Amino acid sequence: MHVRVPATSANLGPGFDALALALALYNEVTAAEADGVSVTIEGEGVGRLPPGAHNVVARGVRQAYEAAGRPFKGVALTCVNRVPTGRGLGSSAAAWVGGLVAGNALLGAPLSRDALLALAARAEGHPDNVAAALLGGLTVSCALGDGRIATVTLPVPGGVRWVVLVPEVTSATAEARAVLPASVPRADAVFNVQRVSLLLAALQSGRLDVLGTALDDRLHQPYRLRLFPWMPAVAEAARAAGALGCVLSGAGPALLAVVTADAGAVAHSMEGAAAAAGVRGRAWAFAVDTGGAVSRKVG
Repeated sequence: MHVRVPATSANLGPGFDALALALALYNEVTAAEADGVSVTIEGEGVGRLPPGAHNVVARGVRQAYEAAGRPFKGVALTCVNRVPTGRGLGSSAAAWVGGLVAGNALLGAPLSRDALLALAARAEGHPDNVAAALLGGLTVSCALGDGRIATVTLPVPGGVRWVVLVPEVTSATAEARAVLPASVPRADAVFNVQRVSLLLAALQSGRLDVLGTALDDRLHQPYRLRLFPWMPAVAEAARAAGALGCVLSGAGPALLAVVTADAGAVAHSMEGAAAAAGVRGRAWAFAVDTGGAVSRKVG
């Protein structure tokens, strides 16, 4: 069984733990039933990600079997990883979704997409990245009290490109969450409700002229600046080169710029500003993935 899962960028500025976008950068998983667990890793994470039963993809396969009430004897996995790990592009979400979808496919697909989404969100701890990884496109997710996830997938204007600066430095999501306060001023909460509403309205109506305002945030990015003090300079360089806005991708340290002009110029500017701040990295322009996680039989 072969599974392809996209990278994802969560939050998109004001949509903390609610919005995520699937990008056309993919991890691939090949899975076959076996006695015991073996994991071969190629690409990102070689030498760092566990090659056995503790690997997240393998754990996802096991969880699919358990959720379906089927005995799990083992699986042989080959993981070709292209999504950078520890950068804010949903590598752990891709691993959970890849494993769950692979396990479900090996079983003949007894689990629905809703069931897979709930399992992935529980494993990941929040639904935004896993929803986009599973479903593709721009997703709006809401965790319900009973463990289910309400998710809507929305179209994205075709003229928008998404430029991602991927620094060589990594960041742990737990650390990026630890710097956030337990509560925020009501004015900041209202500020974000207004911006995330404007962001969704702008994307759906094609009002790209207001995206710069709509990408502003007060819930997480101001607090994470202590981890990424170079972010304002890179974001300003992106805007100066024509980007409509530039935000942290997920918990960072990757930065996501929204572009309707010359994506190459924006990428070059972001790389230059990061280098001037002492941060090495590469920037790429990505299209939106609209298919999400897909599986097919091999052989």
